[in-house]
Amino acid sequence: MEIVFGVARSAAQIESVPAMGWKICRHGFNRARDFSMNRIESKFGDLKSKRRKALIPFITAGDPDLDTTFELVLEMERKGADVIELGVPFSDPLADGTTIQRASQRALNNRVKLRDILKLVYELRRKTEIPIVLMSYLNPIYKYGLEEFARMSRKMGVDGVIIPDLVPEEAERWLRAARWNELSTIFLAAPTSPLDRIKRIAKKSTGFLYYVSLTGVTGARDRLNSNTIEALRAIKRITNKPVACGFGISSPEQARKVSTYSDGVIVGSAIIDLIEKSSNRRAVLTNVGNFIASLRQKMVGDLYASGRARR
Repeated sequence: MEIVFGVARSAAQIESVPAMGWKICRHGFNRARDFSMNRIESKFGDLKSKRRKALIPFITAGDPDLDTTFELVLEMERKGADVIELGVPFSDPLADGTTIQRASQRALNNRVKLRDILKLVYELRRKTEIPIVLMSYLNPIYKYGLEEFARMSRKMGVDGVIIPDLVPEEAERWLRAARWNELSTIFLAAPTSPLDRIKRIAKKSTGFLYYVSLTGVTGARDRLNSNTIEALRAIKRITNKPVACGFGISSPEQARKVSTYSDGVIVGSAIIDLIEKSSNRRAVLTNVGNFIASLRQKMVGDLYASGRARR
């Protein structure tokens, strides 16, 4: 028996979660999971019907600790997040700047592993149905086992996976495992990607397409890449799938501008900066919660105002 996020759980209890969805059982789950459309697709469909855009915050799981991550997910949902992206800490995060590198190191210092993050999602599913995406480099997944990771992700309540160092041309084994377990696979498209390649990437992506707004690594930026809006317009002309834009978005004004031309906005380093600067868990929850609320208010408020102006 162990205590996981304040709840007593045995290994047998965690392993016995039904593979086909949540059912009435002694673990406390009482809602069946419908895989005809997963939570990510359902969320983007719902937002589109309301003429809203998805706010997708990224945090590293286990930074500063798993209990804080658990509370942060719930707080971000309360303040307006639509999808949560949880980063799996890794010792060599090639796509990440220094902010997320430090977050990964703090989580690794806490000995956070992939199986701990899957348990975290399992416990979150007692509290929330918000779509959850794991962002992990290939190494931890490969070590875990591609098929076993897909199976356990589905079982624990994960909705989608981003593997930034896995390209579509080399992903067929993973894609088979993901399709079998009805997980979305979200591929990245870069500013250096020609449109014909982005079209192929979009065809392989499920859930949404992740457009990287800049060349280089993650990290808050003072201004957007000057080509971001033009690129988003071009991508929206060649795919009907939702397109979310991330990397370097760090302010409500930037989020507002990007959301005008995309289906979702991903914000990570600016949130992790707040976590790093906060002195305790209460401060983390307050500071991040207020920032999420400011992003949501700017995105929704300006979209509503522009809609009224057009009428």
